[in-house]
Amino acid sequence: MPPDAPTPPPAPASWRIALPHSTAAVPIARALVRTALADIEAPADSDTAELLTAELVANAVEHTDGSGPIELVVELMAAGCQVEVHDHDPDPPGDLSRPGPGSETDPWQEHGRGLLLIRTLSSACGHRTTERGKAVWFTLPSIPEQPGPSPRS
Repeated sequence: MPPDAPTPPPAPASWRIALPHSTAAVPIARALVRTALADIEAPADSDTAELLTAELVANAVEHTDGSGPIELVVELMAAGCQVEVHDHDPDPPGDLSRPGPGSETDPWQEHGRGLLLIRTLSSACGHRTTERGKAVWFTLPSIPEQPGPSPRS
């Protein structure tokens, strides 16, 4: 490929992993997302992906009874990435819609900021029912490639 040719987008890739129903799931999930984004040089923001993944996994651990598995699904695409956390509880999570006037989360509350972070930092988020419960997801867009110094011949 010529040195000035644009870099082709990464090929779509996905990972699915079962996680323990404990707080140990959070660092495992963060590490998987970090590794997945680094391994294929995905153009999504790794720090934000890790943070939002940790929030989704922590919510699944905290708000389900442990009788079913938690699964993490990471899908990397040219347009960014999507992360889903599956659990066995069909009840929807808290409000993932964009907050309206008068529905602000109190920043001093101990709980409730995770969904605010997901709503605020993701390009899209939501949940859907599955055969075994629900999946809560978010997407992050690609980060435009920053121009850097030209390679020397």
